[in-house]
Amino acid sequence: MQNALPGNQNASDQSLSDAPLNNSFTRRDFVKIAVATGVAVTVGQTAWGEETKEGIPYRKLGRTGEKVSAIGVGGYHIGNPEESEGIKIIRTAIDAGINFMDNCWDYHNGGSESRMGKALRDGYRDKVFLMTKIDGRNKASAAKQIDESLSRLQTDRIDLMQHHEIIRMEDPDRCFGEGGAQEAMLEAKKAGKIRFIGFTGHKDPIVHLRMLEIAAQHQFHFDAVQMPLNVMDAHFRSFEQKVLPVLVKKEIGVLGMKPLGSGAILKSNTATAIECLHYAMSLPTSVVITGMQSMKDLQQALEAARTFKPMNRQEITALLDRTRSAAAFGEFERFKIAAAFDGTAHHPEWLG
Repeated sequence: MQNALPGNQNASDQSLSDAPLNNSFTRRDFVKIAVATGVAVTVGQTAWGEETKEGIPYRKLGRTGEKVSAIGVGGYHIGNPEESEGIKIIRTAIDAGINFMDNCWDYHNGGSESRMGKALRDGYRDKVFLMTKIDGRNKASAAKQIDESLSRLQTDRIDLMQHHEIIRMEDPDRCFGEGGAQEAMLEAKKAGKIRFIGFTGHKDPIVHLRMLEIAAQHQFHFDAVQMPLNVMDAHFRSFEQKVLPVLVKKEIGVLGMKPLGSGAILKSNTATAIECLHYAMSLPTSVVITGMQSMKDLQQALEAARTFKPMNRQEITALLDRTRSAAAFGEFERFKIAAAFDGTAHHPEWLG
């Protein structure tokens, strides 16, 4: 039997519910994933059963009942250009059919949130699904950051608030411990400040699995989880192979990030930007978040969304064959192996 999803050499024909967390996908597994994410499956190739707006595919966000654009605007990169240009990029993206906005309390020392808050004036706020993240690990710091994000974003509600940079094995215990950040999250949700709760991380799939395990022990079901999903991740310390099946089984919205590795993957000369974006979109992602720090970046993302067709097995195999050697040691996913990308490591005071 040939495999139906990327990164799946030598997989046995085993159902997702029975497979160990680190097992590869099989065609049967993909059918299960397709059902969970609203995908229609055809023989030999997948056909995503999804609606479109302005030519942009929209997908379910887990079991939230929300539908989001398959491509999302990355919050960090939107803080790089001049403010007027950043605002123009955000509004042009929304006008073109993209509704998912990513951000974080710490991006550019709050500058990304402030910029997005300005961009979402004049009726734009009601057109988007707004997500941001906080770094606080205790209740007091988390509550303070939630309120600061609301103020910067100029809104009375954030659609999805996420625990940011869950990258250490102790982070889940700190968030869910007595007086931890999760208490602030739940209180904010009860107060109507946030609608849904998730978490993010870029370091190691084992930490993600630990966060899901601790949440289950506290009888809490995350609405969404964000993680790297790209052509290199398929081979190295893979979130795709270890975490993705768990999210699909639990009907948790999948937020793919770093599809281009902030451009690093393109420097490997193994895949084009459109191939990278299409690969991530071919996975059971609710949205693929990509950096847009110029109108050229935005047009590239729009092209990927509007031309998207699920990659078939032959295309996936060829792409992964090209990227396997480059991916072997994490050289093009340095966020997994180097501390330079860990904002909370450089600013431990953000954790509280």
